[in-house]
Amino acid sequence: MANPIQEILEKQVMTVAKAMEDKLDDEIASLEKLDEDDLEVLRERRLKQMKKMAEKKKRWMSLGHGEYSEIHSSERVVCHFFRENWPCKVMDKHMSILAKQHIETRFVKIQAEKSPFLAERLKIVVLPTLALIKNTKVDDYMVGFNELGGKDDFSTEDLEERIARAQVIHYEGESSLKPKSTTQVRRNVRQSARSDSDSE
Repeated sequence: MANPIQEILEKQVMTVAKAMEDKLDDEIASLEKLDEDDLEVLRERRLKQMKKMAEKKKRWMSLGHGEYSEIHSSERVVCHFFRENWPCKVMDKHMSILAKQHIETRFVKIQAEKSPFLAERLKIVVLPTLALIKNTKVDDYMVGFNELGGKDDFSTEDLEERIARAQVIHYEGESSLKPKSTTQVRRNVRQSARSDSDSE
């Protein structure tokens, strides 16, 4: 006597197998009906896919993908958590200037929305936020522009002094920046950040 459950399962398997066989038969039939123009369309589509994949691979390689390497830690790091908005672009311009002047410290930026685990782990809520890192530990945070007057027209020197208080950069009371008036530095950074946002 056959098991009724086994019979039901066999019927189901046969039904699925028949459906898959019919689908394959239809695909084979459609491939057999292709003419030269259809084949050319398929070739072009495949070529576009291959080019797109080659571009992705090239981009990934430029970002360091495909290599197994160690990330070297630096003694002092300023990490800018950002998103694509005006306040973060202002901070970005100041950070670019300071990174060139303070080669004793590593300056990096992380798009917070693309690194939610890290942002959550470090309790990053307001952007921009600077994580000021010494000896592989976050020693201090600078959240938004509150410590810089609460506005986006702060000078690079003001930011430099604030980072120096956390002893993440070497600073001896005078700005390491080329001598310019504070107003000129503010204007240059703000205008540069605005012109970049206008061109995007």
